[in-house]
Amino acid sequence: MKTDIEIAQEAVMEPITNVAAGIGIDADDLELYGKYKAKLSEEFLEKIQARPNGKLILVTAINPTPAGEGKTTTTVGLGEAFGRMGKKAVIALREPSLGPCFGIKGGAAGGGYAQVVPMEELNLHFTGDFHAITSANNLLAALLDNHIQQGNELGIDTRQIIWKRCEDMNDRVLRNIVVGLGNKTDGYVREDHFVITVASEIMAILCLADDMKDLKDRLSRIVVAYNYQGEPVTAGQLKAVGAMAALLKDAIKPNLIQTLEHTPALVHGGPFANIAHGCNSVRATKAAMKMADYCITEAGFGADLGAEKFFDIKCRKAGLTPDAVVLVATIRALKYNGGVAKADLGAENLDALKKGIVNLEKHIENLQKYGVPVVVTLNSFITDSAAETAYVRDFCEARGCEFALSEVWEKGGEGGIALAEKVLKAMEEKENDFHVLYEDEMPLADKITKIAKEIYGASGVNFAPAAVKQLKRLTELGFGNLPVCMAKNQYSLSDDPTLLGRPSGFELNVREAYVSAGAGFVVVLTGAVMTMPGLPKAPAAYNIDVDNNGKITGLF
Repeated sequence: MKTDIEIAQEAVMEPITNVAAGIGIDADDLELYGKYKAKLSEEFLEKIQARPNGKLILVTAINPTPAGEGKTTTTVGLGEAFGRMGKKAVIALREPSLGPCFGIKGGAAGGGYAQVVPMEELNLHFTGDFHAITSANNLLAALLDNHIQQGNELGIDTRQIIWKRCEDMNDRVLRNIVVGLGNKTDGYVREDHFVITVASEIMAILCLADDMKDLKDRLSRIVVAYNYQGEPVTAGQLKAVGAMAALLKDAIKPNLIQTLEHTPALVHGGPFANIAHGCNSVRATKAAMKMADYCITEAGFGADLGAEKFFDIKCRKAGLTPDAVVLVATIRALKYNGGVAKADLGAENLDALKKGIVNLEKHIENLQKYGVPVVVTLNSFITDSAAETAYVRDFCEARGCEFALSEVWEKGGEGGIALAEKVLKAMEEKENDFHVLYEDEMPLADKITKIAKEIYGASGVNFAPAAVKQLKRLTELGFGNLPVCMAKNQYSLSDDPTLLGRPSGFELNVREAYVSAGAGFVVVLTGAVMTMPGLPKAPAAYNIDVDNNGKITGLF
C-alpha cells in the first residue's frame, strides 16, 4: 500500500474553480491562492445567507490510542460517499497545526484514499491563517509590554498579566520564560509564557466570530491582565483591536480545497480539542450548510472533549442544531483499551475486545445525553476478524445505534457508502431532541462537576485552592454564565492518561481557571495538561525532507 503522501502527490486535482462550479460557486466568488486553494469572498458569504440550511453531521471518536482511529479519514470518506451517491455535500474541517506535523501525531488531511488535497500545502503554511493568528496574538503581547514601558497609564499589575505569547510549534522550553532582561529600555523584567498557536484565544475568537464586526467586538473583550485594583484590563483598552483585525482580515475567510474525489472541503481554523474548543470555524460550518444539503464536520480527539465542546460551546454560541453524530472506533483501538500491546493488536482477541469496548460504550452513552441520533462506525483493518466485527455490531445495535463498517481508507468514497446510508437512515428515522448538557445560569463549579461526572465518569472534582479562588473571582466579574472549556488530556476519560477503558471512582483534578472573554468561555485546566506541547524523543521532523525538485517527503 502506498503512503498517504504518495497517494496525495499522485492525485490529479481539479482546478479549485471547477470544484467550486460543481456546487454553484462562480470564479468571481473566490479569492485564489494558486490553482488548488481559494478563500470564499465576503460578498459570496453574504449572498448565500438567505438560503436554507443543509443537514449538519458531526464526526467524533473514542479516545485516541497509538492504534489509530481515523476520525478525519472517516469524515473525508463520508463526504466522498455522499458525492458518489449523488448527494450535495461539503466537508468542514480544521486546519492542521505545525506542532503535531513535526512532532508525533502527523498531519490532519485524512488518510489513504480519503484525503483532502493539496496535502503538503495544507499541513504546512496553507493560506497563512495560523501565521496571521500568531502575529495578532504577539502584537497584543508587544503592545501590552510597551504600554507598561511607556508609563503604564492603565495601572497594570505586572504580577497579574495573563496574556501569553504564542508560536505554532511544539517548543517546551518556552512554556515558562523571563522577559525584559538587559537595559532599562528593554522593558520590565517579569515572568512570561508561550502557548501553542492553536491554544491562543485569538484562534478561538476567529473560529467563533460571525463576521468582522463580531471579530472586533470579541477582540476588544480579551482580558490581558488585571490592574492594581484587581479589575480586568482588555485589548480594547490597549487600543490593539484595529491592528489585530487588520492582521486577521483575510484569515477570517474560509478556505476551499477538495478531496481526492473532488468533494468540496472548507478547511478553516484549528483550535486544539484538549486545550481549546476543538472545532473548525463557525463561518465555515455555516457556509457549508448554506452551500450544500449536507455539511459533514468533525471535532477533535475523543467525544469526551471534541463532541462535548462542539455541543456545549460551538452549537450553543452559534445556534447550531446537529442532525446526526458519527462515532468512529477501530477494533484495534478497542483491544488496546482492553490491555493488548500495540504489537499484538492484529491477532483476534475477543476477550480483550469485550474488556476494552467499555470505552466505546461510555462515548455512546455520552452522545445520547445530547438527544442526537448516533451512528457507530468501525474504521476497518484487514486484521479485523468476522467474529470481532460481529461482536461490535451487536453491541452497538443493542444500545440503539445504527452501525456500519467504514472502508474509506482503502476504497475512498465507495468504502463509505454503507456508512452514508446508515447516517441518512438515522436522520430520517431517529428522533432528534438536541439539547446542551447544562444551562448558562448554572454556577461555574457546578458546570465543571456536571461534565466531570456525566461525561468523564468521575466520582467528584478536586478543586485546587487557586482554582476555587479564580472561579469565585470570575463569577464576581460577571463571567459566571459562560460555558466552560475543559483542558484535559485526550487519551483517557479521566485526567490521568494512563487510565484506559472506562475508569471510575476517580476525582477530576482542577488546578486553574481563567476567562477567554472574547471567545466567550472559561478555560479550566485539569491534571497535567500542557498548553505548549513538547517534541518526542524522535520527532516526525526527522523524516521530513524536500528533494532538489521541491518535492516534499516524510509528511503523514
